[in-house]
Amino acid sequence: MTMLALIILAPLLAGLAALVLRRAPEAIALAGAGLGFVAAMALLAGIVSGGTMQLVLPGLPQMPLRLVATPLTAVISAMVATVAACVLIYAVGYMRSDPEKPRFFGILLLFVAAMQALVLAGDWITVLAAWELIGFSSYLLIGFWHGRDGVPGAAMRAFLYTRSADLGLYLGIFVLIGWAGTSEISATLDITGTPALVAGLLLLVGAMGKSAQVPLQDWLQRAMAGPTPVSALLHSATLVAAGAILLIRVAPMLPSVALLAVGLVGGITAVVTGLIALAERDLKRLLAASTSSQYGLMLLAIGAGVPVAALLHLIAHAAIKSTLFLGAGVFQHDRDSTDMEAVAGAGRTRPLILAAFGLAGLALAGIPPLAGFFSKDAILAAALAAPGAIWLAPLALAGTVLTGAYMARALRVLWRGEAQPVSGKGMGWMSAGIAVLTALAAGLGFAFAPLEHLLGAELPPEGAAMILGLAAALSGLVLGWFVAPSRLMGPVLPMAQRGFAVAGGMDGLVLRPALAVAATCEGFERRLLAAQLGLVRVLGLGTASRAERSDNRLYAATLQVGRMNLRLGNGAETTDTHGIDGLIFGLVARTIAAGRRLRLLQSGLIHRELALTVMGIAVIAAVLLTVPILS
Repeated sequence: MTMLALIILAPLLAGLAALVLRRAPEAIALAGAGLGFVAAMALLAGIVSGGTMQLVLPGLPQMPLRLVATPLTAVISAMVATVAACVLIYAVGYMRSDPEKPRFFGILLLFVAAMQALVLAGDWITVLAAWELIGFSSYLLIGFWHGRDGVPGAAMRAFLYTRSADLGLYLGIFVLIGWAGTSEISATLDITGTPALVAGLLLLVGAMGKSAQVPLQDWLQRAMAGPTPVSALLHSATLVAAGAILLIRVAPMLPSVALLAVGLVGGITAVVTGLIALAERDLKRLLAASTSSQYGLMLLAIGAGVPVAALLHLIAHAAIKSTLFLGAGVFQHDRDSTDMEAVAGAGRTRPLILAAFGLAGLALAGIPPLAGFFSKDAILAAALAAPGAIWLAPLALAGTVLTGAYMARALRVLWRGEAQPVSGKGMGWMSAGIAVLTALAAGLGFAFAPLEHLLGAELPPEGAAMILGLAAALSGLVLGWFVAPSRLMGPVLPMAQRGFAVAGGMDGLVLRPALAVAATCEGFERRLLAAQLGLVRVLGLGTASRAERSDNRLYAATLQVGRMNLRLGNGAETTDTHGIDGLIFGLVARTIAAGRRLRLLQSGLIHRELALTVMGIAVIAAVLLTVPILS
């Protein structure tokens, strides 16, 4: 029970400490992430030895908050803790000279704590609280360098896209709770029929926003405005993973129609964003589009009715993609850019980093015996055996070919070009984080068989899938290395570079309408406030006039009485002035000062209101999780 609470509590308290103390943020962050990692590994060991664990906390009436560790959630929790620890080690070197390190590490740790809460949540209320904390933490992290051009816009875009999709999540959860009469996740998974279909499709919408699935994929590429450790964590084990994790957990409830919808959304995303990645002219944006494509393959596996295949690729992708992003961060440090022309030949200067990047790239493409080979085979086998194989199998194969093509292109750019002198500052910490993740990207595949046994899952036969997957991966690598994107894609290239925007893309369909509605609401609020102030002034002046006449008469009468007591008052003047008056005026002054400070919180700015909400949730969560440990 203690381990369940500690997995969340360790990074949560460390994050709050880093934000409040603003001293030694690196040490605090490493301690929090390290303790969370140890707790996650201990929990996984306990689950492997047998049974499940549950921690019940106070919540709403008849709806207590639950943390539940099953083989599935324990494995995902261990993955999140491992990747987070490695990314934080890397971040110590990456953020070495940034004056806002306390803010960075504090928010990042809150982000990790929220993700762990989402993974281990045993009820939908906890899911919603964790979902909100994840969303706002990601907004702050993407916009961390808010003084730079384009960064606030990127953060706002991510916020609006994901929040628009979150409406589906909320409605889906309300359907589940209303139909089952309980917020416990395990109980709601027994729902069948029309309620399951409606809830499943609504949850799919929420997952599409978080996991950047077509047509809600554009925000993820623009989220590259944040620091590289943020990108690595967002794309591998936290924000973007949230949607896939949600669908993996509810997969047993989804009827065939909902599963087919999930599979088609994933398959289309795998192909569309794979083409966008191949057409990209920026290394980090290429990796971002690749993330959407890979999560598309995971959704395809869920839609094929084999969520364990999606889980295996989720785990492999977490190690692979974090390695790729951290490697890209090193090249960005060296060349002060991630533009393809700027980083050309950057790998020649850092051969070890290029080797790690290349190994992860080959793993993502699906080359044996690397981790991605085993997970891609599982997805292809699931697609070939699915009822909708006629649709899903071609999409899975096309996504695999495109993966090889855009990774070969990235490697070719990093290899061909001139080497330039570089600085070694901070590389010790950065290299340590990359080394661990590279080892996982290479060797995790050998742990998949025991993992399947732990989960009690059976995968479809992989004979044909293995041959087709390897052929697709090798074909993609050859095409990407030897054929330029302009020749390979032909007339599709300009459309891919524009993100296949239709009718202005989601800017026209979501972003601008959302901002227009917000501006209209703001204008209405201002007019309403002005009307209220005008009414107050009118009423207040009339009341004040009558009060003034009464006060004058009362003052005259009081003055007569006061003159009679003047002599008595003179004796107490000194005591009154320095005693009672001092106390009263001091209290008034402090009240006014406190009021001025509180007025700053009532600014009407959404980010400030959400920040207060998030901090409140974090503090409440810390209290609730501390009680079981102390008791």
